[in-house]
Amino acid sequence: MGRVKYAAKNITFGWLGNIVTLLLGALLRQVFIRKLGDTLTGVNDYYTNILTVLSLAELGIGTAFNYSLYGPVARDDYEKIKSYMLLYKKAYRTIGCVIALIGLAIAPFLRYLIEDPGSNSWRDLTWYYFIFLFNTVSTYFVSYKYSLVNAQQKNYIQTNIITVTKAVTVSLQIAGLLLMPDFYLYLLTAAGVELAQKIFVSFYLDRLYPYLQEKRVEKLSPKEVGEIVSQTKALVFHKVGDMARLQTDTMIIGAFIDVTTVGFVGTYSYVISSVSNFVNIIFNSVLSGFGNLIATETKEKQYLLFRVYRFLACWIYGFSAIGFYLMLTPLITLWVGETRVLPNLVIGCIMVDYYFKGERIVLSNYKTAAGVFEQDKYLTLLQGAVNLVISIALVQKIGLVGIYIGTIVSGLMANVTKPFIIYKVCFGKGASVYFRDSLKYIAVNAGALLLLVWLKGVVMATVSIPLFLWMAAVISVVYNGVFLAVFGRCEEFRYVWRVIRPKRRG
Repeated sequence: MGRVKYAAKNITFGWLGNIVTLLLGALLRQVFIRKLGDTLTGVNDYYTNILTVLSLAELGIGTAFNYSLYGPVARDDYEKIKSYMLLYKKAYRTIGCVIALIGLAIAPFLRYLIEDPGSNSWRDLTWYYFIFLFNTVSTYFVSYKYSLVNAQQKNYIQTNIITVTKAVTVSLQIAGLLLMPDFYLYLLTAAGVELAQKIFVSFYLDRLYPYLQEKRVEKLSPKEVGEIVSQTKALVFHKVGDMARLQTDTMIIGAFIDVTTVGFVGTYSYVISSVSNFVNIIFNSVLSGFGNLIATETKEKQYLLFRVYRFLACWIYGFSAIGFYLMLTPLITLWVGETRVLPNLVIGCIMVDYYFKGERIVLSNYKTAAGVFEQDKYLTLLQGAVNLVISIALVQKIGLVGIYIGTIVSGLMANVTKPFIIYKVCFGKGASVYFRDSLKYIAVNAGALLLLVWLKGVVMATVSIPLFLWMAAVISVVYNGVFLAVFGRCEEFRYVWRVIRPKRRG
């Protein structure tokens, strides 16, 4: 099966899985808010974020190992695969133990990290946290096995397992909330189902790759281990910087505003992440394909596909960013009530960062596939520092919007610097054409936004389900019509069209 077919299969199953989890997750969040309230919604989102920060202990080892597997998988070098996977297994089990110890050490300080926990006792908040910690730690004793699946471009296997687990978990949680609304029961339900899933995954992947169970495994050479260590050292900086830039906003909100606002922001984040997962599936599903491409094709072919990849990102992220900006508040109003909406300025800031994040995903994914980790290892540390300084300074002066200004400024640092690295290291070219194209994409998106803001004022004078659906259709037709009118004849679009159009027979 070729790269395009693997990518198409990964995207198809990814979208199907996302539809299931999106619909069930939306229902679950609505029931959760009504049965357990806004404060526990904020606690749930806050602890999820803290445990994401704790996952920093992984320190990029997974990314380094995935990159190392692309070559052996492409060559069907099973002995080398066994060697890498054994080292990966040992590393991840060590990481799980480290996260457990760090998580336990944090527990006594939870009362200093949460502003206004409402009526929840600190004893309960601590036990809630331990359940979250168990779920996170146990993942590291199984998840390393997915690396081989993904290196073979079979991401759909992981997607399908996660989809079934999520569907079962959410269904049981909804039933529990309706019959006996209790946060302990809610958390333990997820813990039990996910533990069963991890046991199943372990046995299933052992049967899928029986050669990984062989006792005779050759040791990697000092050079091969050294390459992984070198890549991991560079990725440590990336991970620390990314944590400081991407995972601290929720913690700052919880510490400087209140945990209820964390829940309000979490509802918006849930919608954005749920819908944008459809977008991310497209771009993440081709990551292993790019690893194979870089290992087997010429630089000219690599450069063409990078430009196509970037073109699709600017199109799709532009469309979704504008759609989110115009439709998020009406959706939240219809879903959980207008008392939980955020100011338009905050939403605008979130969407500006979201659009530029699309470009950063392209740059980061290509760098990851190419194994380019060393050149900008200090950049993310600087980004994280800038984000923390600006966000903490401004949140005390202008509130929530100040946090997102820090996120935007720190994010743009990568949009400016990473193209120079990729174009020089991967393609041997200057990056001026990248920034020229960026200005074109931004100008077209800005024009489409202004037109659609005016149309929203005409079409959607009040918030109702029929007008919401009608406005969504208007955005889809107008935005894509504008984008195609401007870029429909460019080389990148012609390549995409050749791939997706039906082939004539005979």
